[in-house]
Amino acid sequence: MKKSHSFHIPVMGIGFTIDTPLKVSQYGIDSVISLVDDILLEKIRKAYSEKLEIPFQEISNKIDDFRAKRITTYLNFLNDQVEKKFEEFKNVTLAKKNELKEYFSSLPETSSIKQEFNSLTEKYFNVDEIKSWLMENLSPGSIDVNIMTKVDKDNYKKGEKLPVEYNDAHAALRGYANSNLHSSIILSAGMNPRLYAYIEKFDDFFPNEDGEIKKKIVLKVSDYRSALIQGKFFAKKGLWVSEYRIESGLNCGGHAFATDGYLMGPILEEFKNNREDLINSVNQILIKALETKNRIVPKQELPLKITAQGGVGTAEEHDFLMEHYNIDSVGWGTPFLLVPEATSVDQPTIDKLIDAKEEDLYLSNISPLGVPFNSLRGNTKDLEKLTLITEGKPGSTCPKRYVALNSEFNPKGLCTASRTYQMKKIQQLEESGATSNDYLKKFRKIVDKGCICVGLGTSALIANNIDTKTEGTGVSICPSPNLAYFSKKMNLRELIDHIYGRTNVINRNDRPNMFIKELKIYIDYLKDRFEDTKEEMTLKQEKYYIRFADNLENGINYYRELFGNLKNRFNESKEGILKELNSSELSLQKLSKEIQNAFFQKQEVGVE
Repeated sequence: MKKSHSFHIPVMGIGFTIDTPLKVSQYGIDSVISLVDDILLEKIRKAYSEKLEIPFQEISNKIDDFRAKRITTYLNFLNDQVEKKFEEFKNVTLAKKNELKEYFSSLPETSSIKQEFNSLTEKYFNVDEIKSWLMENLSPGSIDVNIMTKVDKDNYKKGEKLPVEYNDAHAALRGYANSNLHSSIILSAGMNPRLYAYIEKFDDFFPNEDGEIKKKIVLKVSDYRSALIQGKFFAKKGLWVSEYRIESGLNCGGHAFATDGYLMGPILEEFKNNREDLINSVNQILIKALETKNRIVPKQELPLKITAQGGVGTAEEHDFLMEHYNIDSVGWGTPFLLVPEATSVDQPTIDKLIDAKEEDLYLSNISPLGVPFNSLRGNTKDLEKLTLITEGKPGSTCPKRYVALNSEFNPKGLCTASRTYQMKKIQQLEESGATSNDYLKKFRKIVDKGCICVGLGTSALIANNIDTKTEGTGVSICPSPNLAYFSKKMNLRELIDHIYGRTNVINRNDRPNMFIKELKIYIDYLKDRFEDTKEEMTLKQEKYYIRFADNLENGINYYRELFGNLKNRFNESKEGILKELNSSELSLQKLSKEIQNAFFQKQEVGVE
């Protein structure tokens, strides 16, 4: 089967793409859903079952392994419904002739199946001939799933700790593995060796003789070294990583896993230059492992995809990634938050997104995971949090406990956004004798954490008219900074046409190139970290900041050479890009001097 589109829709939050496959898979668009919240999955399945008049049997949390079973059942439900929709779509009649032509006209001009279809229907529309051709050449978009590997909380039953297989991420993996999907699992948020080892227990992740893998492994990575290490780790277990999904460290939505100043362009260049070495070195390890385990060894080398996402906003950027870096697919996330035909976002939140400007999109510290988190200023979950603080009741009641990972006060774990945890930390702070300024700073740090594992799913409930009595109505939203340049609600065809350059939905003419935007965000990030620590900066921190700045300087030099030598690309914006690079370099040099001077001053007064 040939791939229809050159873009995919990445996972967004916990609930924004939870039913996206039901909306777009029949059009050949790959999308990713989060497996964090089995309660939400169960509610969405119930709502759709009622809407489609399908019998629904609840999976109670009183039954054994309920989390994995809920996930398996939801994924099977999605798969069944997508297959029905797709079969209806392929069941060509003369009455559906225009619908079919509309679909093929939405594909990129470079699509081979679009060219074949146009050739096939150029003179006449033979229903039987076209139906036969569609059966052989068309496939639905993949229903992919995402697991944040570190969100792997221990679970208990009647006070007894359950085996590791019942941990949250392990149960989610088992739920996916037991489903009838033929798709990919995207593993994000870093390496979890224990979880990775668990994958080995499921046959669907191993290749057959023809090299086909029913359930493929995809790693979301932000640098080549990490990809190589993790790829080899899997290969030693006889498992092949079918795709490395490169995401910008900071110019992305959701959690932002910053690199040490390594920028997306140079990272993509490294993958491009080392792609064959990556395939060959990992493949050799894989074959040995499969032979040792007496498993089937494929007859030929397994394929590898390299994809990219984070901050892409124009057809020119999309095409450049595809052609210059040989990317197999480009992820378009945040703009789809404004497309109700593709994602589940409630109308009031869509309105806030439409009105958002650069200053409304910021890197927050609200995530209980302790990782910077892209937020929309004034979202209703944050407003709810501020009201509770004002009332002297900071923190969430923590109804779902998915990130109850802190064991400071409870060996079973507490979420740092929970009321229990925050009240204990505040009491501890009050007993510490901190000065008023120090107290206020630490207090704000404690209560800043928000309940995102509820807030990121609530919008899907509201959008699908599902009761939110347990969750409340507060919505967290995690768009990338790129959202500032998209300012209207769109239908699916509008955004697809924008992606492929047939139209332009961006009204502003001041949108920076995606690489330049990321560079500026990184400089701001380094500056903020330095400002937070400069009064007590250690030698280790100073060395880290200087190394970070050096990596950014190397990135600037790379971009200066890249854009300076490009022919027939970014012609209208090249001059501005080079000017922005010079401006960013001056800002970076100034910041580097401030870092060095701050440390020298501390040395002069005897601070180490």
